[in-house]
Amino acid sequence: MDRRSLIKYMSMCTAGGVFSLSFPSLRSAIASERGPEWGYEGENGPQLWSELSSDFSVCGTGRQQSPIDLQGAIPSELADFELSYQDIPLRLLHNGHTIQVNAEPGNKLNLSGKDFELLQFHFHHPSEHTANNQPYPMEVHFVHQSKQGELAVLGIFMQEGDENEGLNPIWDAMPDQETPEQTIAGVKVNMSKLLPDDQSSYRYFGSLTTPPCSEIVRWVVLQEPIAVSKGQIEKFSRVFPGNARPVQPRNRRFLLQSN
Repeated sequence: MDRRSLIKYMSMCTAGGVFSLSFPSLRSAIASERGPEWGYEGENGPQLWSELSSDFSVCGTGRQQSPIDLQGAIPSELADFELSYQDIPLRLLHNGHTIQVNAEPGNKLNLSGKDFELLQFHFHHPSEHTANNQPYPMEVHFVHQSKQGELAVLGIFMQEGDENEGLNPIWDAMPDQETPEQTIAGVKVNMSKLLPDDQSSYRYFGSLTTPPCSEIVRWVVLQEPIAVSKGQIEKFSRVFPGNARPVQPRNRRFLLQSN
């Protein structure tokens, strides 16, 4: 989740009176909108994020950072989660760090009996999470927010295989340089094409994977990847040769896996 999405999130929380001091790092996210530029390589790459601004300090000092390597998970009887997604108009942007699709109201993730509204989804190349120290070619993150201001992110791996029809309208309109949001008239995204059949998952508590790296995220990462073609991977990689934060130490966190 990037800073622009955090600003939208912050304004919604403030307007609704649900902002809580349990999320103080969101204040830093607002301040950092005009802060130093960060990226994925060189002098503003992930290893130096914490040095770019005091607002980004948790990127280096946090103990619950994301992404992580998904191995050694504890098999558990996890509470079910349910996705209620519908086709949405294509509202996309290139925000300088990824391709992002903004969602319409009404798309929800129900996690442990609580509803989280889908704000947006975006893509990373290669995957940010890894499985047994191996990355997938890509990963998509669906970012959700509850009425209480909590964040839940659904991560889905993308592996090389058949062409993914659900990606085609996004890829056809993908800008190759930074742009504001644009709505592609008459085009909708079939959300079901972006989800695997099996919803077995890993779950853990972590952070945003971009500055300010706030430790405010409930992560659900699906075990089964979706297929995307070699050509689709290559097209994204020409725009973003690498936009993935390296895996972070798990420290003493529990990583749970559905049976």
